[in-house]
Amino acid sequence: MSKRKGVMSDRFKEEIAKELGIYDTVSQEGWGGITAKDAGNMTKLAIQKAQEQMSKDRSL
Repeated sequence: MSKRKGVMSDRFKEEIAKELGIYDTVSQEGWGGITAKDAGNMTKLAIQKAQEQMSKDRSL
């Protein structure tokens, strides 16, 4: 089975994890240590940030 390549960079994921207060868990246990709820919250925040960036890009 091949490994799927992630869409988000590790740096971006770490930034989001820090904002959500789960970076300590990630640094100690890896990405497998976060809960499904935290992963969902990360996804929501990433989408929100992407939408905000798209809005900024359109207004230029």
